Amino acid sequence: MATPTARFCIARHLFFSRKPAINIFPLSALPIATIATIGQGRWRNTFSHIFQECADRRALGPGKQAHARMIVSGFEPTIFVTNCLMQMYVRSSTLDCARILFDQMPQRDTISCNILIFGYSGSGNMSAAQLIFDSMLEKDVITWNSLISGYLQNGNHGTSIGIFLQMRRAEIMYDHTTFAILFKACSALENIDMGIQLHGLAVHMGFNFDVVTGSAIVDMYAKCKKLGESLQFFLEMPEKNWVSWSAVIAGCVQNDELVSGLELFKEMQKEGVGVSQSTYASVFRSCAGLSALRLGSQLHAHALKADFGSDSIVATATLDMYAKCHSLLNARNLFNSLPKHNLQSFNAIIVGYTRNDQGSEAFKIFQLLMKSDLGFDEVSLSGALSACAVLKGLLEGMQVHGLTIKSTFRSEMCVGNAILDMYGKCGALIDARRVFDEMEIRDAVSWNAIIAAYEQNGNEMETLSLFVLMVRSRMKPDEFTYGSILKACAGQQALNPGMEVHNRIIKHGMCSDSFIGSAIVDMYCKCGKVEEAEKLHNRMEEQTIVSWNAMISGFSSNELREEAQRCFSQMLEMRINPDDFTYATILDTCADVAAVGLGKQIHAQIIKQELQSDVYITSTLVDMYSKCGDMEGSRVVFEKAANRDFVTWNAMICGYAHHGHGKEALAIFEEMQLMGVEPNHATFVSVLRACAHMGLVKQGFYYFNAMSSEYMLDPKLEHYSCMVDLLGRSGQVSEALSFVRKMPIQADDVIWRTLLSSCKMQGNVEVAEEATKSLLQLDPEDSAAYILLSNVYANAGMWGEVSKMRKMMRYGGLKKEPGCSWIEVKSELHLFLAGDKTHPRRKEIYENLNALIAEMKWAGYVPSKDYVLEYGDTEYELQEELVSCM
Repeated sequence: MATPTARFCIARHLFFSRKPAINIFPLSALPIATIATIGQGRWRNTFSHIFQECADRRALGPGKQAHARMIVSGFEPTIFVTNCLMQMYVRSSTLDCARILFDQMPQRDTISCNILIFGYSGSGNMSAAQLIFDSMLEKDVITWNSLISGYLQNGNHGTSIGIFLQMRRAEIMYDHTTFAILFKACSALENIDMGIQLHGLAVHMGFNFDVVTGSAIVDMYAKCKKLGESLQFFLEMPEKNWVSWSAVIAGCVQNDELVSGLELFKEMQKEGVGVSQSTYASVFRSCAGLSALRLGSQLHAHALKADFGSDSIVATATLDMYAKCHSLLNARNLFNSLPKHNLQSFNAIIVGYTRNDQGSEAFKIFQLLMKSDLGFDEVSLSGALSACAVLKGLLEGMQVHGLTIKSTFRSEMCVGNAILDMYGKCGALIDARRVFDEMEIRDAVSWNAIIAAYEQNGNEMETLSLFVLMVRSRMKPDEFTYGSILKACAGQQALNPGMEVHNRIIKHGMCSDSFIGSAIVDMYCKCGKVEEAEKLHNRMEEQTIVSWNAMISGFSSNELREEAQRCFSQMLEMRINPDDFTYATILDTCADVAAVGLGKQIHAQIIKQELQSDVYITSTLVDMYSKCGDMEGSRVVFEKAANRDFVTWNAMICGYAHHGHGKEALAIFEEMQLMGVEPNHATFVSVLRACAHMGLVKQGFYYFNAMSSEYMLDPKLEHYSCMVDLLGRSGQVSEALSFVRKMPIQADDVIWRTLLSSCKMQGNVEVAEEATKSLLQLDPEDSAAYILLSNVYANAGMWGEVSKMRKMMRYGGLKKEPGCSWIEVKSELHLFLAGDKTHPRRKEIYENLNALIAEMKWAGYVPSKDYVLEYGDTEYELQEELVSCM
């Protein structure tokens, strides 16, 4: 043991240490005062008791005093007492003192080493913990568990698994703690295979009946996206506690089975199991995801009755639920009623208001935060800056920017991006530029951020000027810089600036870089120079998936769909594995030409590569099948989708609406709302179209008004067009015209053409004339307007007006665009135009067409002459002309 001099030095260090004590309790709260009256025989029990109590309370001050008294008294501590003292220092986060004790111990046992391993692991010093571990001659299960847990806590999940394998080779018997730690590692890694193996080992050793191990297994399966297995194991557990219930409920929420999570919570209450913070957080998250405001309010009352009203974690989760359910009044009332606010509750209400486009209220809450003593973090600043962006409040944004400059979060990337976004959305490019210029560190990300600000405001030349400034400042552009500049040029279809950047890339010999090469190909494609893009693509040394995707997308966006499919075939021949973007793009080309055969082949490839769970691909498959007319196939893909986002729902609703299945479309929309998926503008276009097909005028207006009142979506021209179509199909043509006149935005040609088509169906000449007049003002060469009005006149028997229309078209040199159709036969696409004479098998086609017409005449078919086509030709006359093409 240490000499008397050394003891005095340690005592002095304990009493006069500059390190502040934490959680100091009054001496009267601990039995230290009894030390003087206790005999020497009871020193060991008394000191061990005091150190243990100080460790439990994390009372460093009284613990140091007891340690000093022990040294001064001359008491020689046993290994057990020293271990208790070390435990006190470790629990109080004073590892230096614990290490001094450890080094001075004349004898140590396994517990001594375990305490120090535990302490170093908790402080993140795994190298020191590993050294202690390696120096031990004897290790027990606690030793191994401490090291495995330490690596897990510090994010070294793979290492923790490796230590376990060493433990197994050392033939150390596991306990329930071992399995609990390892299942957490599998959860973090989402390594289901390892988890299944560990589960089998736990069953073999009989630990599957242990409630601690069982709870960890439930959590592991859920976090590895195997919710079915998690639920099955949970139901088979012989004993369940609140940890088990919390794990399975959280697992349902994490796997988007929100309703199941709420049902399990209900069962948990029937079993009389107590509720924890994490359980409430999960169920409130479920309510938020389902927009289940009523249920969320009931659960809020449940939490209050369970005395969780003052709990900050539960209160923050409740507040977040109200905000995401668009009940900002309740969210604000809850926020105001909190006995004590923390930073997280402020951040939750700020972000809630911002997400609901109530930037003004969000900024007011941020001001309240500034008046408190809670401070702020990067989330607070980002939320406030986003609120200013929603407000387009330049002045408020500048104030927050000033606060950011004074804070330590100035260098945070998310804050910097929020500042640039705020200035960009407020149109203050000069201020955005000033922020950029004042940045202490400017890298490629910084340049890309300022480019985005200029790009959002349509200033392509300034974007290029920024690049020039970057070069002049002697900062060498990297591949990401060139990629960002080329992307800006591509987005604005600025070919000349893009070519200048391309020239500079050539001069600096960076064309061989696959990332830059792909960006160049993409730029030329989006600027309409597909041939040049293909030449560059073919000359690339390394044709990556990005460059192939750029070419396929370029062909597709320039309506060269067959070329896109050819490029896709070449890509497969080069043994380049397509990714989700490749499949989505090529499926779009199949949808555009209704090539369902090719679409099914690509679908089969997707299944083979196990990409069908990708929500992006799923949405495109749903869209492809519906556009090819296979609604059954579209619904099957939709129902089997592992993940659905708003695009998936929109594709299904749009497909049904497009094919006239209004009832099914509205049913999907209702289900979408039940699942808590927020509809967007595209959703309501399909919903209103479905109402039009079914003639549901009242319901259509309800959805139209709900856009702005419930979902904060301002109707756009396409929504007004759907409403005009809805009124027209229901025979309310005059009301449709009145609706157009009252629109807050000017009607475009689509709306007037929709109204004119409705007049054709309803035979309203007066409204048709006004619609045609307005349509021709927008596009004097619109031949469809003349044709539609001619048909309206023909229906009304106004043949003189029909003749006038024919003369006006003839004198104006206008012609009706020929009809076009296509079919796919044996993976080959056949395109047909009205009066087409170019098809290689035209003779056989017209012979069969002639036979069909003859059968129609024999069956008594009489062509209708009510619908006048181009220059007054009737449908019958055109059919006769087609036969003459043989």
